Amino acid sequence: MLNEPFSRRRFLKTLTAVAGVSMLGACDTSDQTITIATHMWPGYEPLSLASDLGWLDKQLVKLIETDSATDSIKLLEAGKIDGAGLTLDEVLRIRATGMPLSILLVCDISAGADMLLVRPEIKQLSELKGKRIGVEDGALGTLMLYEILQAAGLKRSDVRTVSLTIDQQIGAWQRGEIDAAVTFEPSSRSIKAQGGKLLFDSRQIPELIFDVIAVRSNLLDKQHSAALHHLTEMQLKALQHLTINPNDAAYRMSARLKLPAEEVMSTFKGLILPDLNNNIRLLAGEHPVLLDSAQRVSKAMHEAGILHSDTAMNDLIHPEYLPRKAQ
Repeated sequence: MLNEPFSRRRFLKTLTAVAGVSMLGACDTSDQTITIATHMWPGYEPLSLASDLGWLDKQLVKLIETDSATDSIKLLEAGKIDGAGLTLDEVLRIRATGMPLSILLVCDISAGADMLLVRPEIKQLSELKGKRIGVEDGALGTLMLYEILQAAGLKRSDVRTVSLTIDQQIGAWQRGEIDAAVTFEPSSRSIKAQGGKLLFDSRQIPELIFDVIAVRSNLLDKQHSAALHHLTEMQLKALQHLTINPNDAAYRMSARLKLPAEEVMSTFKGLILPDLNNNIRLLAGEHPVLLDSAQRVSKAMHEAGILHSDTAMNDLIHPEYLPRKAQ
């Protein structure tokens, strides 16, 4: 079971209480229905938007809202759901426990949402040597720190890591207990307001931090084919609506997110939301981009001590459930 004390995947919980989990079985209404858990994160919001627009066929796809990826993973472990919105590193960690999961679609790519903020006197990455870096426990924080140290030409023993949840970083910064922080919204906004300077972000490690929709590999059969196709089609159709008609999408999402409509679109800052063409580029072909990224993430997690053995990549990616590209 994975721990997630206060991860990026729970960022909106700082703004509002989230509805409780509906503990529904995976096949309550039909043997063809798939049940997918998502927690409040911008990359997954198109699925909820599709439901709000009346596009999601509940006889094919049933959505369950959870508070965090940890809760979604618990439901997977208990056999209560068929799939979930997860980060690529989370999928790899789950697969390493012996639970086969396959990725159908990429929801978002971090492109600046994850970052390193430092004290103004630190001008370059090499100056992190001997400094105190606040970072949350877990795969994502450890992975970001690994990539930062790689870019700096430093080893983990060259810096002093301070284990902090994201909400603890602000106080630690105010008290002068850390010199740098591996962080993201909303904490990054407060640290910047207190003088924190951006020195590294996920734009410098492109196509490494992904949010995806993953399902149990044993569902990749004819019986569930219609539901799996519908799942990817509705995510991408609602994403297109968000792109073409952002005002309507923001208005619809504002009630669920409990944010003013004018603030909704800012939650997507620092994220790339892949459309169908971009998903085909990432998932399909003889050498899928996501497979290369997964191998890189697996290697980094292994070297960082998150994974204790290399994760097999067979059956990881299944682009055949994406909608057909328009001719």
